[in-house]
Amino acid sequence: MLNYILLQAANAAPVVKTAADTAKAVTDASGAPAETQMSLLELVKSGGPIMIPLGILSLMTVYFLIERYLFIKRSSKVSPNFVESMRDFIHNGNLDAARAFCKNTDTPQARIILKGITKLHKPIADIETSMENAGKIEAYRLEKNVNILGIIAGIAPMFGFIGTILGVIKIFYNISLDNNISIGRISGGLYEKMITSATGLAIGIFAFIAYHWLNVMVNKAIKNMEITSIDFLEMVQEEEGNKK
Repeated sequence: MLNYILLQAANAAPVVKTAADTAKAVTDASGAPAETQMSLLELVKSGGPIMIPLGILSLMTVYFLIERYLFIKRSSKVSPNFVESMRDFIHNGNLDAARAFCKNTDTPQARIILKGITKLHKPIADIETSMENAGKIEAYRLEKNVNILGIIAGIAPMFGFIGTILGVIKIFYNISLDNNISIGRISGGLYEKMITSATGLAIGIFAFIAYHWLNVMVNKAIKNMEITSIDFLEMVQEEEGNKK
């Protein structure tokens, strides 16, 4: 009986050794289970051709955000003594110096005031109309290309969904050819195609935030232009009243 038990134990030993070797094979040098990792470049490649237009949209978003931000920021800078300087020029009748000062300042407010100076000694309604028209042009310059970000925010997620749908169609087409409905084949392919949806949503959210942020900056700049225009018109009315 004892010999029989020893014989059975000897036969089981290779099995234990084989199990130990298997456990060792699935661990790395640090003793942690081996993991399969995918780089960012591999993720992008997994998305397929639809990642090309998504990449273009992402570059456009970054470009227009930086370009518009720098332009609006630069256009919003105005000297706090700008209107007071104009008051001194106009009070002394030095209109040539006032025009030169506006041209050298080169801001939306200065260009609007310059239009008002060219209409001095005319009815206040004419001055106001000329400045309003100049203000509309300056507002258009500030808002230029900002709407493109709004368009990107709308179409980027759509491109992502298109990529996912095309991927699902491809998966089921391959299944119909191979007659293989394994869960690994379906989930693996679908996982790759969901990358396009995630990318499209990420670009859309980023463009949406950039669009509204720049709109806030534009509205603030337009408000400053309106305040400067009102101060200038009030100054002109005071000067005409003093002359009378």
